[in-house]
Amino acid sequence: MSASERSTAAPLATAHADLGGVLLAAGGAIAFSGKAIIVKLGYRYGVDAVTLLALRMLVALPCFAAMALWAARRAPPLQRGDRWRIVALGVLGYYLASYLDFLGLAYITATLERLILYLTPTLVLLIGVLVFRRRPQRRQLWALALSYLGVLLAFGHDLQVGGARTAWGSLLVFGSALAYALYLVGSGQMVARIGAVRLTAYASLVACVLCIAQFLLLRPLHALLLPTPVYALSLLNGTLCTAVPVLATMLAVRRIGSGLASQIGMLGPVSTIVLSVLLLGEAMGPWQIAGTLLVLGGVLTVSRPARTVPA
Repeated sequence: MSASERSTAAPLATAHADLGGVLLAAGGAIAFSGKAIIVKLGYRYGVDAVTLLALRMLVALPCFAAMALWAARRAPPLQRGDRWRIVALGVLGYYLASYLDFLGLAYITATLERLILYLTPTLVLLIGVLVFRRRPQRRQLWALALSYLGVLLAFGHDLQVGGARTAWGSLLVFGSALAYALYLVGSGQMVARIGAVRLTAYASLVACVLCIAQFLLLRPLHALLLPTPVYALSLLNGTLCTAVPVLATMLAVRRIGSGLASQIGMLGPVSTIVLSVLLLGEAMGPWQIAGTLLVLGGVLTVSRPARTVPA
């Protein structure tokens, strides 16, 4: 291959890799956002959150086990105390966050749930300010104001319709977002040492075991005698909306970086809105649209890296 051919092939290979990373990030965001839709559809068959969550994790468990084995092939052994840290992160970030989210979806719309969950980056910022005394930038303060104003707009509209149910469901989902924000803060140093895929797989396995054990403790086995569509929905939830988007997002971050992948992840709330209107028949008025735009704008500002001044 001549020098001119090599120089032409390199940008094309880079562009192809970038496009692949973008498609992975977009697909992961859209697939993961379908979780709320599937849970809401499952509730129509009279299934509770404990059962739906156990079925989801039962399906996802083999996927995360395979992911853990693949990530640990050439990885160094865990350091002393890492196992307990992984258990704690799994309890906080994947078990508790998922359980509170499933509980909240029984009371609020999928659109409001997705908007509240997208406050997670702002909660990470607030934890840094309150716990680690980090000084926020002015643009971050504006982003916080925009994000929470957007959620208040959507929440205020739904509160008029749902009343106390909307308030309780929103509180549960906010607790889910807070639990996952604490997981992100606590996993910072471990990600660099253990690896993102490995840590995610291990923590997810912990959550799978806990969710299945919770069902066995709280529900009789005959509670699994469910309509066939519930199993079909759980199969989709455990694969397409759980394991697949986790892997797709990790691969996207590796190819295009966390910043761009995070920005593409903004497709999540938009796809949730579209799916909730088409599949659930949820109303979408100007208040929800305005709230969504404000939340997206605020989270995009928080997620954008700070601009550096050249020396």
